[in-house]
Amino acid sequence: MGLTKMTSLGRAPPQLVGGWEAGLLIFLALLYLGGIIVNPTFFGSTEALHALLRDTSRVGIIAVGMTFVIANKDLDLSVGSTYGLVAVVFARLFAPSFLDFDIVTSVILCMLLGTAIGLLNGVLVTILKVPAFIATLTMLFIGRGFVLAFTQGQAIYYSDKANENSPFFRLGETNALGFNNQIAIFFLIAVVGAHVLAQTRWGYETFATGGNEQAAAYAGINTRWVRIRAYLLSSLCATLAALLSAAQDKGVTPLYGVGWELTVIASVIIGGASILGGRGRVIGSCLGTAVVVLIDKVLREGWPITRTVVIDGEKIAVGAKFTLPAGAVLVFLGLLLVIAVLIEPFLIRRQAAARFWAWLRRRPPPPAPDTGGVALEGVQTKGAMATDTALSATGLGKFLARRDALAIILTAVLWLTGLALRPDYWWNLSNTFAILLNYTELAIIAVGMTYVIAAGDIDLSVGSVLALAGSTAAYFLKVLGAEPLTAIAMGLLAGSAAGLVNAAVTVGFKLPAFIATLGMFYIARGLAAWFVAGQQLTGWSEGYNLLGRKMDDVFLHFGLELPPGVMRTVAEVVSVQTIWMFFVAIIAGIVLAYTPFGLKVCAAGGKLRAAAYAGINTNRVRFISLMLSAVCATMAGIINVAYFRSFNPVAGQFRELDAIASVIIGGGSIFGGYGTMIGSLAGAAVITLVRALLQLNVQGFTMPQHWINVFIGVILIVAVLIDIWVRQANIFGRLRERIARGARTGEGIHG
Repeated sequence: MGLTKMTSLGRAPPQLVGGWEAGLLIFLALLYLGGIIVNPTFFGSTEALHALLRDTSRVGIIAVGMTFVIANKDLDLSVGSTYGLVAVVFARLFAPSFLDFDIVTSVILCMLLGTAIGLLNGVLVTILKVPAFIATLTMLFIGRGFVLAFTQGQAIYYSDKANENSPFFRLGETNALGFNNQIAIFFLIAVVGAHVLAQTRWGYETFATGGNEQAAAYAGINTRWVRIRAYLLSSLCATLAALLSAAQDKGVTPLYGVGWELTVIASVIIGGASILGGRGRVIGSCLGTAVVVLIDKVLREGWPITRTVVIDGEKIAVGAKFTLPAGAVLVFLGLLLVIAVLIEPFLIRRQAAARFWAWLRRRPPPPAPDTGGVALEGVQTKGAMATDTALSATGLGKFLARRDALAIILTAVLWLTGLALRPDYWWNLSNTFAILLNYTELAIIAVGMTYVIAAGDIDLSVGSVLALAGSTAAYFLKVLGAEPLTAIAMGLLAGSAAGLVNAAVTVGFKLPAFIATLGMFYIARGLAAWFVAGQQLTGWSEGYNLLGRKMDDVFLHFGLELPPGVMRTVAEVVSVQTIWMFFVAIIAGIVLAYTPFGLKVCAAGGKLRAAAYAGINTNRVRFISLMLSAVCATMAGIINVAYFRSFNPVAGQFRELDAIASVIIGGGSIFGGYGTMIGSLAGAAVITLVRALLQLNVQGFTMPQHWINVFIGVILIVAVLIDIWVRQANIFGRLRERIARGARTGEGIHG
């Protein structure tokens, strides 16, 4: 028998740093050189390099923690709001105008807060089985609500007291060696994080869990604790960065941390981490952070130009600076996130750099790796369970067994609660329909979201698409003086284009829907602000505003006056948008419940692979569902502008949270496979009535708006937990079965 020839496996891949990091260093140098060319006054100075390193430090510290989360195959969207919340809490604890605590107590309480947020995220995702993007997105909105509520939209400063506590506040200042202390702290955190991830058991467990959680569990790794630990590290890193900001600025504003989750995630992915989990290096994440922060600085600083002004008939050249319009940076950062995620499957996994280097040296390319899709596990992990009791129950029991029964009952209870608290307001017909007008916008968005969630995807961009469509229509009406029909058409085109991008990136490039729509969340919001230069627009033809008016106003506009009676009374309270909403909901409900396409939507969401084996074109189903969601958000945006007779760049904020909560409360499954239009409309009614009740003036007390957003975030988490544990796991049914089995056993013993 001949000797078996052994093939060398080659050198093991480097764990601390590799070729990708070298490429990032080269790209970083070229990018900085480009900054010097376009703006030599700023980037040509040592102060600019120092400012870049200082600003990179805080984002980079958060990126160190995020690397552990993404390597675990999870995601943390709450780091930006955690950063802002911790900074605000520190300000309120420490500032003399608030609680006036000492520095040690303030720091310890902030560290405890960061630990609690990380622990809550970890428990929600691992033990309570809430999808990571839903749990952390909700924490993002809740945290942002707390920030706005604690600051009341105002900055908090404590510079005088800070001067008395110099040891802590020196952390944000330049040291005797000539560089900011934050840079040294960042370097220390990066070195420790890189060593832990690459050279210790913690790192091994992280990569094993992210690579194959089930196999890691079989190997004896406590994967739940590994994932919780990563969320703790992520939150604590955000807490440390917030405390460094507090030390540097000696104050805080309500905008702290806005959009930072986008910057951090993009940094980690650009640094070479895989959105699929199982791969990532801290050094790469730090270099990725430097790239993202530098791009952001180049865009925000702009570049010098020369303008010619005429004074007394004489032309004078004046030095000026060209900067991008409001919202432009958000657009570029959103694009950067999507591009960064696409780098992983099309460059890193295909070894594009190594193959190109082999081609240059005329050597054989490295073996082609598996280039499957990058769909991240999260939403489509299990289908909705059929409610068996609904099939066998009769009468009232049949209704109560429906998944949407809870939303319908809650709607009635909340309406009766409002009637009991303020019968003078609630029973008034015009006030009731005023609540209905607020309901209409959310209900239209919920119609499209029902299809997306039933198909097993998610759309985080609906609020931003609403703003994009509204800003486009307002821009054409106000700036270009277009006719109403033209403005409507252009608004529909802009919103539909956003939906087309969502669908193409999700289905065509096989990105997770929440990543694609998260990118659009920022892109569309940035474009909306860009179009209107960050300003509110108002004042155009009343013909357009008829879309948001009551039917009686429409009749009067065309010279028709209804005679007194029931028809006129109804026309005085029913609006065009309400009629349109019910029309859209009826058509969408019939399609979802009674047509083959509706069956395909639920089949794709219930089990994507099984639906494909059954001959269903799941890509087409998901594509159409995402497009429908964007079109519904677009219609809501066009109506929003008509209803308010103006456009505000903040239009549609938190609507994605409301829409997802509406569908889940209405019986839709967060894991896909189920949804009803009646349930979603009832869920939207629950959210609308909750907001109306919280804003209701009862004996002189009204809930502040920012606390309402916190409350809605809690409702979403509760709704998701009900879906997972009551509907999916049927926990009450299993409890009843256990009690009944115990009772039968007891009877057998006594018998």
